[in-house]
Amino acid sequence: MRLADILRKEFIFPAIRAGRKNEVIRELAEPLAEQLGGVDKEVIARILADREQQGSTAINEGIAVPHGKLNSVGKIAVCLGRSRKGVDFGSADGRPTHFFLAVVAPANSKGDYLKLLARFSHVFKTASFREKLMAAKTADDMHQIIQEEDSK
Repeated sequence: MRLADILRKEFIFPAIRAGRKNEVIRELAEPLAEQLGGVDKEVIARILADREQQGSTAINEGIAVPHGKLNSVGKIAVCLGRSRKGVDFGSADGRPTHFFLAVVAPANSKGDYLKLLARFSHVFKTASFREKLMAAKTADDMHQIIQEEDSK
């Protein structure tokens, strides 16, 4: 599974406005709802927030993966947000989070869902990649950088 095949460039947001964790979740819930057509963004925001209540999805190094599952969806929806300033997302390393991969999947999804989360973690693990992504100016640039890294 390639991240670049699932994450479409129109759902990459190089300058999210949110400055707090709950605002990040609400901001990213909207494009997820758009992808899922007919699912209320408030429902998605609640699913993501409920998952965060169980423990932060920040995985250190400036990365978080707010995610959740819904019975009413038939496909995986994904979007990526970037905050140059960073947001306190409760990461174990105490550093601000800059990249947010938000994911909503069908409740019965296991294989593809876990593969997507693992692939994201793999692609984003290198500091030089994250630096390139941070320097990118547009969503197109970010998508291209992800495609290049994802093909390695």
